[in-house]
Amino acid sequence: MKRLFLLYRNAFGGLSRPAWMLSLVMFINRSGAMVIPFLGVYLTESLGFTMREAGIILSIYGLGAVCGGFLGGWLTDKIGHFKVQSFSLTVGGSLYFMFLFLEKFEHIAAGVFILSLVNDMLRPANSASIAHYAKPENVTRAFSLNRMALNLGFSIGPALGGMVAAISYKFLFIGDALGCMMAGVFFYIYFRKRQGHRTQPKAKTETIAQEANSGSTEKVRSPYKDKLYLAFVVLNSGFAILFFQLLSTLPLYYRQVYALPEQGIGGLLALNGFIVFMLEMIFVYLIGDKIKKSWLITVGVLVLGLSFVTLNLGQHLFLLYIAMTLLSFSEILVMPFMATISVERSNNSNRGSYMGLYTISYAAAHVVAPYMGTTIAARYGFDTLWWGLGAFAIVVSVGLYFVVRKIDTALPKAAIAAGEAEGIAAA
Repeated sequence: MKRLFLLYRNAFGGLSRPAWMLSLVMFINRSGAMVIPFLGVYLTESLGFTMREAGIILSIYGLGAVCGGFLGGWLTDKIGHFKVQSFSLTVGGSLYFMFLFLEKFEHIAAGVFILSLVNDMLRPANSASIAHYAKPENVTRAFSLNRMALNLGFSIGPALGGMVAAISYKFLFIGDALGCMMAGVFFYIYFRKRQGHRTQPKAKTETIAQEANSGSTEKVRSPYKDKLYLAFVVLNSGFAILFFQLLSTLPLYYRQVYALPEQGIGGLLALNGFIVFMLEMIFVYLIGDKIKKSWLITVGVLVLGLSFVTLNLGQHLFLLYIAMTLLSFSEILVMPFMATISVERSNNSNRGSYMGLYTISYAAAHVVAPYMGTTIAARYGFDTLWWGLGAFAIVVSVGLYFVVRKIDTALPKAAIAAGEAEGIAAA
């Protein structure tokens, strides 16, 4: 027991106080995340929409997230991550209240788009903030700490959401609104006097290093001109299409095939957050620097595909828990290192744009995943959907292996260039 305690202490040691505070903000925010996991069930059961119509609305949420990720990344580079996060948390939280009065398809679709637009401005700003406050040697662990907080909150939010939804789905929107706004107030109080939110002037050394890394004379490289990173983003979106079945077709599958009550659905979703919360930081601390990211990510995507295939092995409740456990381990293997790749590929001058594009890859998946999943399930059945996702996971894993390996190979050259730039500055 003592050794386990020391292991956890070492895994969390060395992280800055602002990194901890950012994680606390995200924990508060995600603890109130009740709407999205149950939105599909709410639309089909409470409002009487078809599964396809529910899929369209969930895809519109993703479309808003794409726009929010782009806008959030651009604004982060222009006005700093502090202002973007403050606006997104407080205003985004208040927008949940409008859903207490929306029932028509067109109104809900418009409301969902605006909500996701504002809410997803947070992601690139938050990622840039984490990278800013983290020590260079602790970047992956800082992102893992943030994700740990998100997953601890996600283990609470859906569980609470299941109990609240059993009373009334309307209360889900109130709970999510309060969680976001509380996180916004806490964030503003702690970070308002800190200097980290101000945009930083580009140092001469960073410009030289950036030019060496990009192989061009551009002072600031755009992620939209970084072909290798674009390939990475497309493949990451493929992974996210698989993963986001967690928030779209899986809850519908639990309800329609297994007839699980809201508490049962919330409990399964909470299991994902709990597993990641308990194990991710330890895994990153013990394994993260010892195994190449290309292998970790490839295996993780394959495990995700296996989690869907497991659902076709029969109709037993324990298979749902096995599949959710596999999905959770896939998340641990993939997501912390995806974020690290984006940080390592960027610098202080363009990190908002890089993290914005990284966020857009997930947001784009939010557009495709619900519509694709619900359409296939409605036309051909859930069994066909799970087999198809398993095959798609193989394709994505192969592509990520080669792209991430190439990115990792390029990193030592960038590090050498940065070292030479520091030498020039010192001279």
